[in-house]
Amino acid sequence: MSAATPVAAPGLAPAGDARRPFDLTIEGMTCASCVARVEKALGRVPGVASASVNLATERAHVEAGAGVGFEALIAAVERAGYAATPVVEAAPAEGRERRAAAERLRDEGRRVALAAALSAPLVLHMVADLAGFPGLVPGWLQLILAGIVQFRLGARFYVAGWKALRAGSGNMDLLVALGTSAGWGLSAWLLATAHAGHAPHLYFEGSAVIITFVLLGKWMEGRAKDRTTDALRALADLRPDTARVLRDGHERTFPVAALAIGDRVVVRPGERIAVDGRIVEGTTSVDESMITGESLPVDKGPGAIVVGGSINADGRIVVETTAVGAETTLSRIVRLVETAQASKAPIQRLVDRVSAVFVPAVIVVAIATVAGWLLAGADVERAVVAAVSVLVIACPCALGLATPTALMVGTGVAAQHGILIRDAEALERAHAVTTVAFDKTGTRPEVTAVEPAQAAATVLRVAAALQSGSEHPLAAAVLRRAGGPGTGAVDFRALPGRGVSGTVDGRVWLLGSRRLMVECGVDTGPLDARAEALSADGATVAWLAEAGGAAAGLVAFADAPRPTARGAIAALERRGIATVMLTGDNAGAARRIAAATGIGRVVADVLPQDKAAEVGRLKAGGAVVAMVGDGVNDAPALAAADLGIAMGTGTDVAMHTAAVTLMRGDPALVVAAIDVARRTHSKIRQGLFWAFAYNLLGVPVAALGLLDPILAGAAMAASSVSVVTNALTLKRWRPPATEERT
Repeated sequence: MSAATPVAAPGLAPAGDARRPFDLTIEGMTCASCVARVEKALGRVPGVASASVNLATERAHVEAGAGVGFEALIAAVERAGYAATPVVEAAPAEGRERRAAAERLRDEGRRVALAAALSAPLVLHMVADLAGFPGLVPGWLQLILAGIVQFRLGARFYVAGWKALRAGSGNMDLLVALGTSAGWGLSAWLLATAHAGHAPHLYFEGSAVIITFVLLGKWMEGRAKDRTTDALRALADLRPDTARVLRDGHERTFPVAALAIGDRVVVRPGERIAVDGRIVEGTTSVDESMITGESLPVDKGPGAIVVGGSINADGRIVVETTAVGAETTLSRIVRLVETAQASKAPIQRLVDRVSAVFVPAVIVVAIATVAGWLLAGADVERAVVAAVSVLVIACPCALGLATPTALMVGTGVAAQHGILIRDAEALERAHAVTTVAFDKTGTRPEVTAVEPAQAAATVLRVAAALQSGSEHPLAAAVLRRAGGPGTGAVDFRALPGRGVSGTVDGRVWLLGSRRLMVECGVDTGPLDARAEALSADGATVAWLAEAGGAAAGLVAFADAPRPTARGAIAALERRGIATVMLTGDNAGAARRIAAATGIGRVVADVLPQDKAAEVGRLKAGGAVVAMVGDGVNDAPALAAADLGIAMGTGTDVAMHTAAVTLMRGDPALVVAAIDVARRTHSKIRQGLFWAFAYNLLGVPVAALGLLDPILAGAAMAASSVSVVTNALTLKRWRPPATEERT
């Protein structure tokens, strides 16, 4: 792939289009309904063609025509109740921003801990009261403890709820503020109006515990949002900050940002290549797994293209820069990940959408309850108590518990089995997966053939001796096949981009590519046909020869799948899930892996943008796609898929981009990840159903005066208990068996 060839990121206007992009940082968003309001506000600005807001990165990307500027966009966001600032160039968070985000999360964690500590005596009082030991905590102390939780620690819900009201909608924060305020207010009124010697039933513990649990959910959401930006930070970390540039025959160090096209950059062995460019001097092997997914280094010489961020393995090279800044391959991958991450899950806003209708409906019912009882001749106290019963039964305790409790239990039991689930959004996506796309993950190079011109044992023994001190993946494969290094070679030399040489048993041997054999005048004729056949089947061939003599033999390498792979593919198919392989490897090697594992379809020789495009085509055809990968090259496809699953044995970028990370490179965990995600998602849906069922059944009963506040509080508690109990059944989950049926 030419490093200088531009790749248009999805969502960007093509060249010549009158539209131009704007990027804004949005402050004050707390949930998905906030995203919808900001998108709607931006979309109403004359000249705006599209607006997409990313809650994870707290940024908005806008496409607008001529005449639209940052001022109009910022004003629209501010009218919606949020703050906005322009972003000159989308980039990963700087160190100062990272520290600020981490401090905000720590503050939220401290608020959760404080809320739990203040709520504990109230819960203890409630339990003692039910056990026949009333009056454990005096009412005035309950008022103070619950008041701190309600109005100090829960202030954020009032602020966000007020913004929702001002924008003409309702959200989860407004439900929390209304419901807990009703419970706290009723308790305060009952306490203030209680007769001497009479201990009224109070609901302070309900409002305090609700605030505590919802704060916990918000803290977990904040942690998940922070991790989504790790993908972009990890990508940026692949590129060195400085480079050695040849100027007037001398090497001088410059910041990478100061380089220009045509600069000649010196890269020493073991260093990351700082720029996209073309080798003009030297030969080497380059680890390009971040782009191609290949586990094997690629030989490079003068004229070969290299990509910034890849690793120069074993030779000094000089690279002429062909792309800088936003046009580098690494920057384009960043844009692809940013664009894919901005896409939305279809049921991500389920609770907020329902809440937008539910909140005003409850308020109307409460007002109608007061009016109805007054018109019926009841006194004010009876009318207010009935109305408060409506608000108490509608308090969103179970709504606040449904997602965090199921998420906590589901992710906890999954982690015990090596599956890390990033957030509830991943669980929402997993239930409808119909296709799993695999990169050639869970593989490692293995020796697949030893073809001797002499005895096979001699070929393998000498090759192992030559590779005894190497950490190269192919060397490790040779040593595994030989059962150990044996006697090491002396006078060992690495021949960059070609192979190695050394003395074994007093004879000088060469092990490397056909190019090395040609350079050293080695006759490979007797083994040429076999080498071509192995290469056509996707194998990498290394030749062994004695210096000045003929080829003694060859060793073939190929990636081998894990033993559990075939059973995992069969288990997916039994669940009605189709499989496809998307790999940067050659077609022969890809077909061999697919045949060994049972994968139904292969798409080979694809680069990062091609993988993401193929995922897009699968989705356009009606498939709900889960992508499994382990390399930086998989990051755009992982982000573009409905569900991204990263092997923990792969790169940090793949892990941060994916919604699910597998701590072992075992394909069987893919089946387990989808299964636990589906089960947890099901529990969330069940919890929401019961939460709404209690409210929808309880509200009319309370409005008719058939449910006093005490029973309303009990019903509210019952809804919470049922939701939590249902979520706890997830603790019995175990990974399903994936053995292939015969």
